[in-house]
Amino acid sequence: MNVVEVKDLTYAYTEEKIVLNGVSFSLEEGKYYCLVGHNGSGKSTLAKCLMGLVLRFEGSISLFGIPLSGKTLREIRSHVGIVFQNPDNQFVGSTVADDIAFGLENKRVPHEQMQGIIESFAEKTGMIEHLNHEPSALSGGQKQRVAIAGVLAMGPDLVILDEATSMLDPKGKNEILNLIHSLRKENPKLTILSITHDVEEATRADEIIVFNKGKIILKGKPEEVFVHREELASIQLGLPFFYQLRFALEEQGMQIPPSVKDLESLEAYLCR
Repeated sequence: MNVVEVKDLTYAYTEEKIVLNGVSFSLEEGKYYCLVGHNGSGKSTLAKCLMGLVLRFEGSISLFGIPLSGKTLREIRSHVGIVFQNPDNQFVGSTVADDIAFGLENKRVPHEQMQGIIESFAEKTGMIEHLNHEPSALSGGQKQRVAIAGVLAMGPDLVILDEATSMLDPKGKNEILNLIHSLRKENPKLTILSITHDVEEATRADEIIVFNKGKIILKGKPEEVFVHREELASIQLGLPFFYQLRFALEEQGMQIPPSVKDLESLEAYLCR
């Protein structure tokens, strides 16, 4: 089943400035996708279209088999969790606990179940000690953790992360990504779309979509995308460290099998 279907999506701010140009792709249920591209490539505008923040587009978007429109937006959003780059755009509660509770209240979760869910996701995102704090008093990284906790607590079927880990340090970013992967194990039907410029994160995706000038230029598994070194360099996207190391070793004549796909398996192969 495809959770998202995008066909011939085109969007222009003006006649001269076409931001999305005939974009078509689908997202399969239960997979983790990364949409990567440099600033100005059109990926943020695509995210806004998927979120229903922009509806004046040409082409079509369907989520869960429902065509996206102003009339269906409420129904679709009951299945979708969105984490924005700037967490201040999402805060509505006077405390961290109130903010996580907001989405649960909208979904009419029974009050006797709510506290346990709030504490569970606050614990998972490292914010359990801040439940009674005001969001405005938190650091940028802490605010982002609260925003992520609030979205994940609602149990969405599709999570869209719009540069959602950009304010986190490497340790915090890794913790959140590990949390997302653990939730996918708990719910194999959960679909993730992460819009990011972080190529290291993209190595953990099932599939990568590379954007440039409003078009998809590459799409596939990480090992299928990152072999296009020259094409990625031409649009100012670097290679993840694993692929830099792998290619450097191969240029020195070392034969590395296709089954080696990350640093851990590379280390094991080199030490055998």
